[in-house]
Amino acid sequence: AADKIRVIPQDFFAELCEQIIQHLNHKIPGVNTAELCQRIQTSGVEINIGDLAKIANILSFLFSTAARNNLSTEELVTTLGSAGSTLPKHAVQVIRHVWNEQGKAIAVSEDARNVATVRQFVDMKWKLGVAMSSDTCRSLKYPYVTVTLTVADPSGQITDKSFEMTIPQFKNFFRQFKEMASVLETV
Repeated sequence: AADKIRVIPQDFFAELCEQIIQHLNHKIPGVNTAELCQRIQTSGVEINIGDLAKIANILSFLFSTAARNNLSTEELVTTLGSAGSTLPKHAVQVIRHVWNEQGKAIAVSEDARNVATVRQFVDMKWKLGVAMSSDTCRSLKYPYVTVTLTVADPSGQITDKSFEMTIPQFKNFFRQFKEMASVLETV
């Protein structure tokens, strides 16, 4: 991971660290590594999304462990150095700065210590389409709804999940959402 961290420019690494701290503070639902990876690649740095996601997971573990153990900035930097870390100097400086500025704000309640294993809903998009034909059927002309759910997994990685439904399936889906909304209004 240290080799991959070396290639990430300092400003992008700082942004990644800050987003992770914000996620741990429940201020944002997760870290959009796909968008950040694309921006890093556009700047001319070769890195793939899988490597960036691994780095984000490592940093998330680092910050949450430091919060759980109430580490000061110096204790965190000393721990990084004594662990035989081969982190580049700019990464250690960024971690030091971000932890010093925002690390103390991480709320480490009992609930936060028990890491959730479910994904968090972030956004939903839908579109209506009509399949006109296929290579096996000349005239389909049936409508369908494509739904894309944006979710954040427990580590904060944001991903999209898509699925298609027929109109009757979508009507049932919509009815269930209305039922949920009415139940939530009574709470």
